[in-house]
Amino acid sequence: MKITLKKDYRLPSASELGAAENPLSQASLSRRGFLKASGGATACFSLASFVPLSQAAAQETGEHLELNAFVEISPDGAIRIYSHVPEKGQGIRTSLPMIIAEELGADWNDVTVVKAPFNEAVYGIQRAGGSTSTPREWNPMRQAGAAARVMFVSAAAERLGVAPTLLYTENSQVINRQSGESIAFAELVMEAAQQPIPDIESLVFKDRSDYRIIGTHVGDVDNHIIMTGGNLYGSDLQLEGMLYAAYEKCPATYGRVVSANLDFIKTLPGVLDAFVVQGNDNAGELLDGVAIVARSTWQAFQAKQQLEVEWDTSAASVDDSEAIFAQAMDIAAADWPEAAQIAGRGNVESQYRDENTTVVESTYQFPYLAHACMEPMNCTARYDSLNNSIEIWAPTRQPQLTVAAMENALGIPAENVTLHMMRMGGSFGRRRLQDYSSEAAAIAMRVNAPVKLQWTREDDLIHDQYRPGGVYAFKAAVSREGRLTAMETHLIGPSVRGRATAGTRIDENEFPALNIDNYRAAISLVNSNTPTGSWRAPGSNATGWAVQSFIHEMAEAAGRDHVEFLIELMGDARWFEPGNQGSLNTGRAVDVIRTVAEQSGWGKSLPAGRGLGIAFHFSHRGHVAEAVELSINENKQITIHDVTVAIDIGPIVNMSGALKQVEGAVIDGLSSIMDLEISMQNGRVQQQNFHQYNLLRMRDMPPNINTHFIQSEYDPTGLGEPALPPIFPAITNAIYAATGERVKTQPLSRSGFTLA
Repeated sequence: MKITLKKDYRLPSASELGAAENPLSQASLSRRGFLKASGGATACFSLASFVPLSQAAAQETGEHLELNAFVEISPDGAIRIYSHVPEKGQGIRTSLPMIIAEELGADWNDVTVVKAPFNEAVYGIQRAGGSTSTPREWNPMRQAGAAARVMFVSAAAERLGVAPTLLYTENSQVINRQSGESIAFAELVMEAAQQPIPDIESLVFKDRSDYRIIGTHVGDVDNHIIMTGGNLYGSDLQLEGMLYAAYEKCPATYGRVVSANLDFIKTLPGVLDAFVVQGNDNAGELLDGVAIVARSTWQAFQAKQQLEVEWDTSAASVDDSEAIFAQAMDIAAADWPEAAQIAGRGNVESQYRDENTTVVESTYQFPYLAHACMEPMNCTARYDSLNNSIEIWAPTRQPQLTVAAMENALGIPAENVTLHMMRMGGSFGRRRLQDYSSEAAAIAMRVNAPVKLQWTREDDLIHDQYRPGGVYAFKAAVSREGRLTAMETHLIGPSVRGRATAGTRIDENEFPALNIDNYRAAISLVNSNTPTGSWRAPGSNATGWAVQSFIHEMAEAAGRDHVEFLIELMGDARWFEPGNQGSLNTGRAVDVIRTVAEQSGWGKSLPAGRGLGIAFHFSHRGHVAEAVELSINENKQITIHDVTVAIDIGPIVNMSGALKQVEGAVIDGLSSIMDLEISMQNGRVQQQNFHQYNLLRMRDMPPNINTHFIQSEYDPTGLGEPALPPIFPAITNAIYAATGERVKTQPLSRSGFTLA
């Protein structure tokens, strides 16, 4: 008998188990019950990982932890590790199995990584975003591997008649420390399956000095499939009898369909149907539109170009980005908005009036930005009208929201949704929204076949959920001794239908507030109807630029060395929030600042027209400092010579993936700050493709990105976000160092700068 939770997810019957009750079917599944079910005479066995239950679930089941199968080992020694977190290019499908394999003592060459299905009852939380996957999964994955290791060691100890303390695992073997005798995992499979799963409290993790897999360079487990064009991304998917669809929405968000030339569209080559879809007025789920279903994506796109729609724009967005920024600048120039204040202490006004201080004021403006994922939005769906159920193949980073959207927008109960998670060709926050999956499902409900919805690049740019543009105003006082004595910050950004979104929020103690006796902060909102949302390093990607640029301004006004001034702001080494290892640690911050200063040659003599800029930012639990060395000619053409990055996110799991994340963040930031912005007129986005949204090309990339990881003793945190924010101020601080010009508006092209 072979029972596994990962092949067809069928629970064994009571008769198969030889018991009156199926232990796997109970919410309060015990560890011993799992072993009874999965042990016996199986050809392979599943090992358990421990993932904390929610508080409610724990109370209901009486268990503190629940079992989820992640590891299978066959008698031939093949090891299968299931990776359960959505993959969007961050490398998580590779790095999480590395953690399990390390604690297990596996030979990585014996490991095959398998994509786990979406089933949070089995695998725990399955979502990606906010650089949370690694810190969330670090201990559960270690527990999975360590529990498996204990079971193999116990089995080997029984066979050899020795104490388990004499044994360790390495290269898929259990080895005797004294004799050197070894037994391969393959020889111990059946005996290990009979061992009790150890209590989580008893597990001892490997010392970092003994790591053989963690911290090494491991290629992405999907590389071969990517290189050979396999069925991996949502856009790759092919199903028997599949049809293809395009979807047209009003270019002004929230516009509704009045009529369309549907009869004509249905006569076009390959077109099978064209119809109006009524939405639920939620831009993150389903807006009104016209669907075209054809025999190929090309035919659907060709028909879409001939579509004529009359739109009701009475409730549609009429946003004008220039007007939004003008209003934000007026708010920034007005008196301090007491009603908008979110934090305040001391007396900033008294410091401004002190004749022994210098007052510094600045206002920074940053644009709307698109996500511009490499793979435009897409989704495949197949609807069963008899059961009101749907099967979805979605490149989504939050599958729970995909399931919820089916009920919210289309009335399909969550229990009737089967979701297959496809690899994403980029996300950066975009694939948290469920508009593309809701549209695909709505179309599938009309079509008696699987249907793939594919967005065009134009769809992707004009119907994005943008990084909100905004204005950040500052005022500060520095003493004659060069000390910061008072500071105020005022963030002004767009709301969406009256609500703040990511990028228009700051914490009341946003750095550098932690060491300023006289401080106040405020947030003001400008009404808008342009959808905005999370963009890479949400909340920090723009505010980090403004804050760190202004710190450089204050250092200049104080006549201080920028690095010394920045370090002084940190104060004594401590957690900003005592005991919270997710908060800023001033000691770790100082370490990365000093490291980047040393590695970049801070203070060295540079020729005229050449400058070195440094910046630090803490976001998503990552402490990162970056330095940029550049030169600028008389035509304001910039040449980037070197980028230096110092980063502390604890131990690096996969060095290959970590370097890619850092280098990608640097390039992403450079591309964004040079010439990218989204603008709106009468509610319509003006940039429709890459000839208007000018991403940098390979020839524009910096020749050197030198990354230095400080692998501190803390648990690892994520890396998708924190390396991005510091690159923006490092660039503009370097421009100031080279030219004396302070850039306060992004993109740089607005100030006449280009890349050489």
